[in-house]
Amino acid sequence: MNGADTLRPQLERWQRRALVVGVVSLALCAGGGWMSRGQFFQSYLLGFLFWAGLTLGCFALLLLHQTFGAGWGFVMQRTLEAGTRVFPLLAALFVPLLFGLHDLYEWTHAEVVAGDPVLTEKSAYLNVGFFTGRAAFYFLAWAGAAYLLNKWSRELDTSGDPRLAGRLRNAGPPGLLLYGLTATFAGVDWIMSLEPHWFSTMFGLILIVGQVLSTLAFVVIVVGRLAEHPPPDKVARPQHFHDFGNLMLAFTMIWAYLSFSQFLIIWAGNLPETITWYQHRSTGGWQWLALGLFLFSFALPFVLLLSRRSKRRAGTLALVGGVVLGMRLVEHFWLVAPTFRPGLTVHWMDLAAPIGIGGLWLAFFFYQLKGRPTLPQLDPRLKEAFADEGH
Repeated sequence: MNGADTLRPQLERWQRRALVVGVVSLALCAGGGWMSRGQFFQSYLLGFLFWAGLTLGCFALLLLHQTFGAGWGFVMQRTLEAGTRVFPLLAALFVPLLFGLHDLYEWTHAEVVAGDPVLTEKSAYLNVGFFTGRAAFYFLAWAGAAYLLNKWSRELDTSGDPRLAGRLRNAGPPGLLLYGLTATFAGVDWIMSLEPHWFSTMFGLILIVGQVLSTLAFVVIVVGRLAEHPPPDKVARPQHFHDFGNLMLAFTMIWAYLSFSQFLIIWAGNLPETITWYQHRSTGGWQWLALGLFLFSFALPFVLLLSRRSKRRAGTLALVGGVVLGMRLVEHFWLVAPTFRPGLTVHWMDLAAPIGIGGLWLAFFFYQLKGRPTLPQLDPRLKEAFADEGH
């Protein structure tokens, strides 16, 4: 079942291409930063948030898989594990943002905080030192948990010790709790505090659902390509892509429900400190982007994913995944950019920064993916999971 040698040349080609694209794009952004420092950090934050969400989604789905051990989870396990091993790179990519806090977050300006009673009250939480310390804790927690999951998985590959399988399964629930808390606070720190007067208790959950949805979209693309080569082609069956499609459909509906519920509650409350956030995103052309999110993040995927035939075809499902993944980037743009721009405008760095960060992310991801067998080897749950599905 070890397809590392078979897939290695293809993965290495993808790795080299991604690295070249990433380095060139970020070099262009660095040049653009000399001319427009503020725009550079806005675009860089956009790209970082998108790829951080994808990494966290890999972490969440891996924990979910280890908890339940279904057949679809084993098909995507190596993809998810490789995604979680990108956390050290993600921490390094976060460092440039520390030099742009003053350009991004108004609560870093002492004179602004002194003249604003709301920010004064929040200053115990919203300050540069505590912000940086929390970020360090998030990355340590994520990377540490991912290290253990990958370490135990690798040991299980060589020993087949059922105690390791039990350890992985038992790590799932507390790991999901850790993920839920840290991902929520990270969303508050990195996105919500861009407009620190605004608050929503549903915002963290919306981000979490979106992260899982991004990862599912990414997984159907990657697994679909890997399934063109042995040995994944012998294991990744139409039923598994059907399961992926059902999960995408479920999380698409949950994301739409939570997003609309947040809007409805804030609209009904009509409080100045909360309604202004939506006002910034529903005027000046931003309303058309919001409409696009509804049509292409919910309506179109919802209709396509209702079809059993579409879900069982890897190529068709990958196209849907591409649309979903692209719209996840658009949603992050809609979350971040209106804070700084009264009208809908797109700067070239808004595209170059996500591409640059994504190139480095993908290069590191493919490097990690080629280093291990493409399927679990001796997990005692593997045979049972596939037997239950009739394979």
